[in-house]
Amino acid sequence: MMSVLDFLQRIDAGALTPERAVREAREAIRAGDDAIRAFVSVDAAAPVLREGPLRGIAIAVKDIIDTADLPTEFGSPIYSGWRPKADAPIVVAARRAGATVIGKTMTTPFAYLDPTVTRNPINRDHTPGGSSSGSAAAVAAGMVALAIGTETGGSVIRPASFCGVAAVKPSYRVLPTVGIKTFSWSLDTPGLFAATVADVAFALSALTGRSNVRVDGRYPLSPRIGIVTQDFAEAPEPASLDALDRAARAAERAGATVRRASLPPVLSDAFRIHGTVEAFEARQALSWEMDHHRNALPRLLRAALDAAAAIGVDAYDDARRTARRARRALGEVFAEHDVLLTLSASGPAPRGLASTGDSRFNRLWTLMGNPCVNVPGLDDPSGLPLGIQVIAAFGEDDKALSAAAFVEEAIYASR
Repeated sequence: MMSVLDFLQRIDAGALTPERAVREAREAIRAGDDAIRAFVSVDAAAPVLREGPLRGIAIAVKDIIDTADLPTEFGSPIYSGWRPKADAPIVVAARRAGATVIGKTMTTPFAYLDPTVTRNPINRDHTPGGSSSGSAAAVAAGMVALAIGTETGGSVIRPASFCGVAAVKPSYRVLPTVGIKTFSWSLDTPGLFAATVADVAFALSALTGRSNVRVDGRYPLSPRIGIVTQDFAEAPEPASLDALDRAARAAERAGATVRRASLPPVLSDAFRIHGTVEAFEARQALSWEMDHHRNALPRLLRAALDAAAAIGVDAYDDARRTARRARRALGEVFAEHDVLLTLSASGPAPRGLASTGDSRFNRLWTLMGNPCVNVPGLDDPSGLPLGIQVIAAFGEDDKALSAAAFVEEAIYASR
């Protein structure tokens, strides 16, 4: 797997040029993508920039995000060959930081649940997750060091967990959503995939100008970690609970204060209404496609949009009020804990490509807008990755990333 920081250290030391670094990514894509199918399109002539914090870093962009020099097709034949006139601001930020946008990655159609053909690089008989399937797989397969995805329910953290890579879903609106195909404007959140927590932290800093989110070894000496299993989300697989326990014990040995955290009852209510907010907004966001290309929409998405017709404005407004109350209550939880530690997914990546997995351990945190980080480094007995999720209070992305790096280091030290 490629590391953003390793590449940059080699470039700074004169052992690698930005051109050679990007060429290595192109070679890796040519050698590996026929088997993984992470990419929709690759730009063989993308210019290599020599300035900026991400110089020499080849970056892949989820194909619901506008790019002026590559097609943006939203995973749908409705938009086959469509070329936006402008880059999305998040793509502009990547280019301004010196990154080379090398290609567009597979997404489930309109970033919903109908699966793609992308395979999990760790075990090709398993899903890479969704909807950011190609972005997670491209990093896990060592084809690029950095990729952009999006999350509406669990589409950043869950694929990262399934593929064994680090990922950050920042606080809501830290990264811009302009120029990204909307599914739910209250929930859609861009995120980043890379090899390690330090890599995603550095990349988030480079894209946003927020120097405080870089890790740089600045871990809290004894973070207060609250363990959450989200009992209202149904039972996870035993392997995931075991991974959470292993991560908690490793963090405690490294000096963290670890104890169970209780979530107020309104968080359970918020968990249940995530789907109300998502479906109500998705039916409006995709209203043109429903009116003009209904039969071209995939089965699961079409059924979900049909069902959303039954959601009235009163139910939607009540759901939004519940979410607002839950956010206030969650703030009180973080008065007692620096971060929460929970599951990134209900289990390892499911076998086959018929499902992208279950987002029930992600969707509450997307609704709340809190920063979430997938910490890699643990596996189930068969060798499939099991991620652990670190969550901080809204706006405290620096604390989420710092604590996640602490947990990551503790996990690797305990192996």
